[in-house]
Amino acid sequence: MKRDVIIACDFASAEATYAFLDLFTEEKPFVKIGMELYYAEGPAIVREIRRRGHPVFLDLKLHDIPNTVEKAMRVLSRLDVQMVNLHAAGTKAMMEAALRGLTREDGTRPILLAVTQLTSTSEERMHDELLIRGSIADCVCHYAWMAKEAGLDGVVCSPLEAGMVKEKCGKEFLTVTPGIRFADGVVGDQVRITTPARAKETGSDFIVVGRPITAAEDPVAAYRQCVKEFRE
Repeated sequence: MKRDVIIACDFASAEATYAFLDLFTEEKPFVKIGMELYYAEGPAIVREIRRRGHPVFLDLKLHDIPNTVEKAMRVLSRLDVQMVNLHAAGTKAMMEAALRGLTREDGTRPILLAVTQLTSTSEERMHDELLIRGSIADCVCHYAWMAKEAGLDGVVCSPLEAGMVKEKCGKEFLTVTPGIRFADGVVGDQVRITTPARAKETGSDFIVVGRPITAAEDPVAAYRQCVKEFRE
């Protein structure tokens, strides 16, 4: 897959999602379906968005005992999606189990990513609330290395750590980075953020962009601006 912009379709219903996607008459953007939408609409929303021709990143961030995650991934493997993810904090054994579950009988599977640290997590919170010592960069790189050893394709990390992950795990190891804002945009609840152009420079393979596109006055224009900044 080439470098791309993924739109976070964090809507509460299928109707709102379809109304948003109907704005795109020329493009078929890569879309992320997260917990809110998937829990509201179930697998049907995935099937319909795929039927419309959009690539899908199913962002459910699984985190449970290895056996449970393996069985859950076996179910998700029946959906025609391009990416799925889980939390690296679930351990290497959980990630290996997820990979087994996601791989179909013919050997095919979606891209499997491990979430390192959420972009809403600051280093202070990581220390004080999660009791993880060291720097956030060290933690992200360690989780990324575990994911690579488990056989995963890449990680979800902030764009600020993408370059370090590439140095640690190799240029072919994918980095998918949320926390993207335009230079003049509102930060919101993200704390480790950057612009599309800077994300490209730091080594992001895919950027996940939500409110700067979905809440824009002209979402199609905002998407095209984001693509231009990230790809060119």
